[in-house]
Amino acid sequence: MSSSAGIAAQTVSGLALGTLVYRATDSPLLSAVSMFGPSLAQVLGATFFLSGADRLPPRATLTGMSLAFAAATAALALPGLPVWAMFAVVLAQGLIASLGGGVRWGLLNEILSKDGYLLGRSVFNMMNGVMQIAGYAIGGVLVTLLSPRTCLLLAAGLYVVSAGFTRLLTRRAPRTAGRPSVAATWRANALLWSSRPRRHVYLALWVPNGLVVGCESLYVSYDPRAAGTLFACAALGMLAGDVTIGRLLPARYRPRLGIPLLLLLATPYLAFFLHPPLPLAAVLVALASVGFGASLVQQERLVALTPDELSGHALGLHSAGMLTLQGVSAALAGTTAQLTSPATAMTAMSVASLATTLTLTALSRRHTPDDSLFPPRTAGAV
Repeated sequence: MSSSAGIAAQTVSGLALGTLVYRATDSPLLSAVSMFGPSLAQVLGATFFLSGADRLPPRATLTGMSLAFAAATAALALPGLPVWAMFAVVLAQGLIASLGGGVRWGLLNEILSKDGYLLGRSVFNMMNGVMQIAGYAIGGVLVTLLSPRTCLLLAAGLYVVSAGFTRLLTRRAPRTAGRPSVAATWRANALLWSSRPRRHVYLALWVPNGLVVGCESLYVSYDPRAAGTLFACAALGMLAGDVTIGRLLPARYRPRLGIPLLLLLATPYLAFFLHPPLPLAAVLVALASVGFGASLVQQERLVALTPDELSGHALGLHSAGMLTLQGVSAALAGTTAQLTSPATAMTAMSVASLATTLTLTALSRRHTPDDSLFPPRTAGAV
């Protein structure tokens, strides 16, 4: 419930802020960066603060983060706040959020067995998908009927609700002894990055879907009135992919679907070069987002390759890297759209995603005879 309320707040606030900035600047670049700019700060968190994912008490950390997000989102609703100040606030949000993925998913991995992690994560993803659909659909209506600033205040209230649910968690001690430090963060990052199989998994988790999120960051500038519809369809497709991979598909088939799902993720966006009408665009967006189910396959592989005492850090590094690439991709997509058009930029980002997937596949096959990017391996490998 805490995660769902947070996702609802994130979707409503992101759509409201993107609309607010686009109305003020008429810039696809600034609109895209305002929605996904917090992700750019994730790289700083992953570099300096990520050791706290396993060294801080989960309940207190997640509660404090939700309250900080509530305050920051309320600040974004202040009348007359200049655009540069909005960007300062969203970057601060991203810096705070850089710790959240490691704490949350490390806690989930602690509660569940490694064999049960994918199922548990898929349940989270399904709940989050439902909240994204509702958040973007309702948020799109509210932004039109009310105002972006009013929607930001509603989102701040949802973050407070998220904090309240987090306080209901059972108190747990940190998974690893010691104080968080920059040195500990660097040591763990170096250890995780030292394994070639883990490097391939991390790159596959970060780059292809980050580039496709660059496509999504242009929905507002592509069609300002239909952006909420496109975001909701994307969330619906993501939900369908998570249900299929996490609940319906037998485990023996999952490893070989990593590459096809990544290809599916990018291919439908090639058609946006032709400016499809809204109904077709919505179908293409939903179909593409089914490909986000690849992340479940990759996360299962990452958990199997990671020592238990580094699970929170490893999953936090995944989350921080993924969000960082999403922010970079949003900036790149916005810049391309500024120079060409949103439709052209979406097509270019999809081509880059496809090229990345094919390159990673070729590199992986040099080191393993299996034709899957993520063949089964022994758990806990270093």
